[in-house]
Amino acid sequence: MTKILGIKFGGHDTAAALLIDGKIVAACAQERYTRDKHSRNFPKEAVNDCLKIGNITIKDIDEIAFVNDIDRFIREMYLRPALENKERLNFLFNDIEKITKIYNYEKIIRQELNFKGSIKTYRHHLCHVASAYFSSGYDKSLCLSIDGFGEFETGIFASGEKGKINVLHDKNVYPHSLGLTYSAITDFLGWKHHCDEGIIMGLAPFGNAKSIIPGTKKSYISIFKEIIIEKNNFNYEINPKYIDYYTKRNQWVTESFKKIFGKKRNYKDKIKQHHKDIAAALQLRLEEVVLNQLKKARKKFGYKKLCLAGGVALNCSMNGKIQKSKLFDEIFVFPASGDDGCTIGACYLAYKNIKKTFIPKKDLNFYKGSIFSQKEIENSIKDSRLKYIKPDNIYETVSNFLKEGKIIAWFQEGAEFGPRALGNRSILCKPYPVSMRDYLNKKVKFREEFRPFAPAVLDKYQKEFFELDQESPHMLIATKVMKNKKNSIPAVVHIDDTCRVQTVKESVNKKFYKLIESFHKATGIPVLLNTSFNVKGQPIVNTPLEALETFKNTNIDVLAIGDFVLVK
Repeated sequence: MTKILGIKFGGHDTAAALLIDGKIVAACAQERYTRDKHSRNFPKEAVNDCLKIGNITIKDIDEIAFVNDIDRFIREMYLRPALENKERLNFLFNDIEKITKIYNYEKIIRQELNFKGSIKTYRHHLCHVASAYFSSGYDKSLCLSIDGFGEFETGIFASGEKGKINVLHDKNVYPHSLGLTYSAITDFLGWKHHCDEGIIMGLAPFGNAKSIIPGTKKSYISIFKEIIIEKNNFNYEINPKYIDYYTKRNQWVTESFKKIFGKKRNYKDKIKQHHKDIAAALQLRLEEVVLNQLKKARKKFGYKKLCLAGGVALNCSMNGKIQKSKLFDEIFVFPASGDDGCTIGACYLAYKNIKKTFIPKKDLNFYKGSIFSQKEIENSIKDSRLKYIKPDNIYETVSNFLKEGKIIAWFQEGAEFGPRALGNRSILCKPYPVSMRDYLNKKVKFREEFRPFAPAVLDKYQKEFFELDQESPHMLIATKVMKNKKNSIPAVVHIDDTCRVQTVKESVNKKFYKLIESFHKATGIPVLLNTSFNVKGQPIVNTPLEALETFKNTNIDVLAIGDFVLVK
């Protein structure tokens, strides 16, 4: 039995994944253990949990598959630019400690894990592509990976055909990056880059990209067309007149940008219409560029299905536009499209090198993280000294609380891999009235009032409630709500009448399915509002202890953890 451990470190979203004989059996993000969102720590705890879940030791591992070709990264991101540009020479000297650490990745792995076996490196964007393609189950598909940057590419097109991946286009390179441009605007609007881009996506529908910028005669979108410039043959460029993360770290935008759009917003400043219009223009321009590229790719390469990965693929509004365009018969968005998910892709690439006949097999189960026995859960509850019950039918008990309007924390089985809670580490409530959304944002999640929540719907009712004719198991496609259903589920409908839908199958998550089914029987509505079991700024809870602490310290009414229920 071939055992491969995928590892990502040397940047944000460090993680580990474990593959045994072609099947991903565990995948864990380091942030869940060290409690620092988008962790940069060596993923030692993530590795150890993967080994524990797989019931093996580090000595059993045949190969460690490391995400990123480090030699290529240092050569292309630091050495080559330093020869041509004095500012990049300064960049190199300022980053010399980081470069040295990354260059010694193999030594660090062996020291941290006491590993003596084979360690191989895999290209960043190929890891993204492989993660989506081999999980999709598609025999043939176009694959697109877009993010900040990998070694130095900022996105690639590839084909997946009969288990073989071929690069079709990889000429979009740093500093021309859609992901980093989105991060630059996230920073300018007062949120955290490489963390809060999803907030900007949620803010965008409140703005108007075609509005005229105050003090100018130009619209917001016209300037963003100057910022992100489409070129022929799948290329794009980012205009250094406006965006600059290239010459100085954390600079992000130029004085020319500020001259047009004004000063950077501080986080505590009021969100003005101006900020909403900037977000709208950024989102619209991203969608325009990606859709135009996909139209060209569909025409040139002919593939009828699409796999998406890379951090930009977490933009569910963009994904919704792709799905709605009907360019492809079906799209598959990898649930851990950020850099943590590269670990799964690295495992697949390593295994493909060993077993040439390996082909994609559909896998929608991404509950690959920490898992606890009923005994461990009960011991944690007893240690907390909180009162609890063990109902005969937990689904009926919890669905009655949901019907009453209670806020439920739902902690079951393996933790999700990726940024979305998909029914194992979730906060749940009924999707009506609209005030449920406002209460959750203000009193439970402690986050911005405009932030939307997702509906989790029983798969057989998705077409009745949403304009969606394919599955969306990982909450990564935004689609319109049916007009006659909008008033039935207003707490999960965004201002533009879209919903970030999660379709729930019994075969993928039996417990979550049975809970929604029970709620449906009680209310006639086969939909629950589903959001991640955390508060703003914290990673999703990982352990029973963290679940109990969050339950105690927030306005959550009920905690259903394993077979047990706690009520305030």
